Amino acid sequence: MTLTGQFFIAGERRGAGETFHAYDPGKGASIEDIGFFTSTEQDIADACAAAEEAAVAYANLPLERRAVFLEAIASEIEALGDALLSRACAESGLPLPRMTGERGRTCGQLRLFAAEVRDGQWLKLRIDHGDPRRTPPKPDLRLRMIPLGPVAVFGASNFPLAFSTAGGDTASALAAGCPVVVKGHPAHPGTAELVAGAITKAAADTGMPAGVFSLVTGTGNAIGAALVADPRIQAVGFTGSRSGGEALMKIAASRPQPIPVYAEMSAINPVILLPNALANRGKALAAGYVASLTMGSGQFCTNPGLVLALEGPDLDAFLAEAGALVEAQAPQTMLTAGIHSAYEKGSAALAATPEVITVARGIHPTGPHEGRTALFSVAARDWLAKPDLQHEVFGTSSIVVRCADRAQLLEVLRGLEGQLTATLHMDEADNDDARALLPVLERKVGRILANGWPTGVEVGHAINHGGPYPATSDGRTTSVGTLAVDRFLRPVAYQDMPESLLPEALREGGQRGMITRLDGAWHLS
Repeated sequence: MTLTGQFFIAGERRGAGETFHAYDPGKGASIEDIGFFTSTEQDIADACAAAEEAAVAYANLPLERRAVFLEAIASEIEALGDALLSRACAESGLPLPRMTGERGRTCGQLRLFAAEVRDGQWLKLRIDHGDPRRTPPKPDLRLRMIPLGPVAVFGASNFPLAFSTAGGDTASALAAGCPVVVKGHPAHPGTAELVAGAITKAAADTGMPAGVFSLVTGTGNAIGAALVADPRIQAVGFTGSRSGGEALMKIAASRPQPIPVYAEMSAINPVILLPNALANRGKALAAGYVASLTMGSGQFCTNPGLVLALEGPDLDAFLAEAGALVEAQAPQTMLTAGIHSAYEKGSAALAATPEVITVARGIHPTGPHEGRTALFSVAARDWLAKPDLQHEVFGTSSIVVRCADRAQLLEVLRGLEGQLTATLHMDEADNDDARALLPVLERKVGRILANGWPTGVEVGHAINHGGPYPATSDGRTTSVGTLAVDRFLRPVAYQDMPESLLPEALREGGQRGMITRLDGAWHLS
């Protein structure tokens, strides 16, 4: 597929007038092969109108056709071959093995959602038969989940494939039966065009309504703001900065009809090193920590930005080992010039804080937009006195908080903002300590790990990639895994409806292998 610089509105390429260029952060220079067109207000309105026109038809297609569409997207993305991978690497500075794996995750989650669509359990069918003999008469009630309608999805900078044009938000919204309008991230416009072309071809080949997918592109905030403000958009999926997510939430809340914004925004993902684990395997923990911290130049939403442990010789030895490993870390190219600049400012601010000790810095950068690993430590009393130390520094920066005792460690945890993950490193002798911490962690995070590292998210049925604010805008939801489809559904009940007018799945005997709550009891038809 040849790049044209155009975007897609309801199956058609479009683009005229103002353009912008992609940027290669590894070279520190624009990619001048092609200019990418900026979508206008009319383009955005047309995309939303087409999505609204497609919404009812798409929602009412047989589930099998929806599933086949998702599988066709995965196949078309794979058919793009090396051209997609090389473009994504150039626009992100990420290495080929990482991008190859991300493509696999993207296609894998599309196929996972196809299987989920076929399964049908997400419909959450409930049937309470009526009883006209009861006083008062009991009505016949039947309930299912239906799609919200058109969804706006924002491509993420740190995952050009898995959290972008055909990423988890798009896949789960399409699985729910919602048309999608994607705002492509300006850092990887060529990648977005290639993937959008694959989705558009899959939609045409499987007979989907034209407005089931559109891609709008451009720099600045006006395009995203106009998209969220459009009255036809019914929900938003976003992965990005806290400021960006909060701005979209404000627009969505101020509409005549407010809509939900499912934003993944900010987390520092505490790692707790319990005493026996630290004493028995501190060197191995230091190696695992630095490897997790520096993976992908630290540009993961689950990066371990915070470590908590009790003061003493074992923590001193851990810091010495981790510091030596950090000092040997080569700098890595960061995703964009803006992300690199924010990282430099954030790590410099930590280094300039009097109460914070700079434990170690990595090898000094020699290329453009390279992030230099930074390891800091601070006493818990000072951490508690300076709430700003909690702010995420997106990249290979992490801070170790030295706690005087378990009570102070609990105090630090209780004072944390919402997080995506927390990790407990423990030996069997630490179980009592872990048991005391778990109730606090359950209220603070969406996923609790034991003896692992938070970077890396398994896409499956039991995963939760979410957490209390500000990790996400709605801690009741996940953006990864099959439960992500629930964000784009709402319940509708039908009372005393003639069977001929009921959706097929709610008719007598229409459940066909779906788990149904029938007169209060669960049944598998």
